[in-house]
Amino acid sequence: MASNGPPRFGPPPGRMPGPRFNMPPPGMPPTGMPPPGMPPPGMPPPGMPPPGCPPGLLPLPGPSRMLPPRPLIPEPSPKFDQFYSEVKEIEARDSVMTPTQQIERLLRPGSTYFNLNPFEVLQTDPDLPLSDMKKAYRRLSILVHPDKNAGNVEKAQKAFEAVNKAWKMVEDETELKKAKEVIDEAKIKTDAMLKEKRKKYKKEGKDQIEEDDPGKYKHACYVMTCKLFADLERLRKEGEMKSAESKKRKAEEEEEERERRRVQAEWEKNYEESRTERVTSWRDFQGKRIKSTKHKDLRPPKPKPEKRE
Repeated sequence: MASNGPPRFGPPPGRMPGPRFNMPPPGMPPTGMPPPGMPPPGMPPPGMPPPGCPPGLLPLPGPSRMLPPRPLIPEPSPKFDQFYSEVKEIEARDSVMTPTQQIERLLRPGSTYFNLNPFEVLQTDPDLPLSDMKKAYRRLSILVHPDKNAGNVEKAQKAFEAVNKAWKMVEDETELKKAKEVIDEAKIKTDAMLKEKRKKYKKEGKDQIEEDDPGKYKHACYVMTCKLFADLERLRKEGEMKSAESKKRKAEEEEEERERRRVQAEWEKNYEESRTERVTSWRDFQGKRIKSTKHKDLRPPKPKPEKRE
């Protein structure tokens, strides 16, 4: 039956809302809703991330909106700061010596023997601690690195290899000890040589020698050091050549012995395989010999009497 007038919603006039119409009393939240100031069911308290939210994500107002993680700023590293400051200090200190000059120094004529002295390559004193030698290595490796010398890559690569070789010698305790012993021996031999030279000059009536000057004395020690390092390198190469020749000779002797054994084994194998054939051939030969000795028609001639007149 159709009703006249606009439709009505809610309870009839004059009646309080009740459970029939699922409406709460005045001043109370609807059924199933939390009290004012409390989060809805299933949501965390204000300021806390919702369940399942990854660490570092902050929720935005709403049930499913989240902020992207903020970029993390790396904490300052003391080691990196120290290394960076050392590199800048090296570059500033060596601005007076160009990379080209260092490359030419490491590849000058005779560098094959000059670069045998790691202290000469790194331009350090043998008595310096390893940390200072490492700084010198870093300084020099930066200057002669091929990436820093794009116009002279080939020579820079050779100079860089010489610097790395010198650092490996210094880094190794055994090689470092040997290098220091060579330096000490060079000083001893230089002093002995100058002592004999002073005696000779004294007989000639001269009181001083050229090496009394500190610079020339240092140069004399440098020359003796280069000579000793060159002698050691020559002895090392001779030892390597002798060792290589010994190994080659031993390998040739072993090869000859293997060939001799192979030939001997092959001969013995053929000898055993041909045994039956050889026995048969010998028997056949013996049978022919026996038959050849039995000639019935063969008789000595009859003697004829001698006739005399």
